[in-house]
Amino acid sequence: MENNKKVIIVGAGLVGSLWSVYLSKAGYSVTIYERRPDIRKAEISAGKSINLALSNRGWKALDTVGVGDEIRKIAIPMHGRVMHDMKGDLTYQQYGKDGEAIYSVSRGKVNATMMDIAETHGKATIHYNHDCRKVDLKNGIVYLTNSVTGEEIVDKADLVFAADGAFSSVRYNSMQKTDRFQYSQNYIADGYREILLPANPDGSYRMDKNALHIWPRGRFMMIALANEDGSFTCTLFMPHEGGENAFDKLTSKEAVDNFFKSTFPDFYEMMPNIADAWEDHPLSALAIVRCYPWHNGKVALMGDAAHATVPFYGQGMNAGFEDCTVLNELMIKHNHDWDAIFAEYSPLRKPDGDALQDLSLDNYYVMRDFVADPAFLLRKKIEAKFSTLYPEKWMPLYSQVTFSEIRYSVAYKQGQVQNGIMDQVMEMPNIEQNWDSEEVMQKILSLC
Repeated sequence: MENNKKVIIVGAGLVGSLWSVYLSKAGYSVTIYERRPDIRKAEISAGKSINLALSNRGWKALDTVGVGDEIRKIAIPMHGRVMHDMKGDLTYQQYGKDGEAIYSVSRGKVNATMMDIAETHGKATIHYNHDCRKVDLKNGIVYLTNSVTGEEIVDKADLVFAADGAFSSVRYNSMQKTDRFQYSQNYIADGYREILLPANPDGSYRMDKNALHIWPRGRFMMIALANEDGSFTCTLFMPHEGGENAFDKLTSKEAVDNFFKSTFPDFYEMMPNIADAWEDHPLSALAIVRCYPWHNGKVALMGDAAHATVPFYGQGMNAGFEDCTVLNELMIKHNHDWDAIFAEYSPLRKPDGDALQDLSLDNYYVMRDFVADPAFLLRKKIEAKFSTLYPEKWMPLYSQVTFSEIRYSVAYKQGQVQNGIMDQVMEMPNIEQNWDSEEVMQKILSLC
């Protein structure tokens, strides 16, 4: 198909790169402008940033345009989570049904691969080191500066897509200046710091590579996801300040050493030099960005530019990829009438962006507070049994979000209903002994 329409995408990250493939296959000519230098020419550190978890929504978006297998080459399946307690004892919790998994991918590796895909499958031209100063929303004119030469560039397209991240320059410099544009940016109290746990001297993994590892500690937690080279990207999430355990208390090597020795003893055994590696990655903040509408004139926001969230459901990349799925379906439905596509895109997709942000915050409390709680684990066992017996009546919330394409907004509402039912079930007498009895299953059935 050839429709001679030109598209500019601002941002050559994961979403911008994938969306270029969709547009190219639909006959559009695509130019991408990226603020950063070409990361493929730099050394990509495995622990450069939080590893990402690919699940059903992401795979669907990739496979629809035939590029999923390129990513499968660098993805490691995780079938469940392993909780590490203070004594180093492990508890395993399966994510979904047998065979279901989420996939660990290094952000740097997947981004580099997506750029390759944009150029080969998407036939896109990518210009690096180009800062977007502003966009004329009505006329699709993009104003850029080459950060290497200082040259100012103006380009024009029939459509402009801003896939330039949580701190989107298109949104900030152009959309936020428009009348009645709603915007909020909320930082949570907690930050994160990366730690790279190296492979064993023989290159083997120090822990089970096919699980997401969690050290839940109440008000804070650490997680670890495997990399291809035998290492793990670990991330400590903790308050920036206040309380006994916070980043502002870890200001010396001695403090870091003592903290890990007493709080994560089994991790400390694997990495006794943690204090030396502590400064390898910066302390970073976590924000939720909400805005509306996601389009104006010839310009639309996608991915984190529209709905940045915190990483606790592992759905940020999947949601961005799902934006591509949704826009593609609207493109087909409205036969490339972009006024009609954009008019439906914002109101259709916004509730799902909001719901994912709520889900992500809720799951933070689950991961850091509840996954080590016997009552929580019992709830999950009861849910899993009922779901196996009556799959048409009950799909656990985690499975709705991770292993289905049910809209985030629908999953969130269903999850709240299920929570209420499980609250009643957990109040039944002797539930710890009778949890798998017919009486309990019938009680849930009566409440569904």
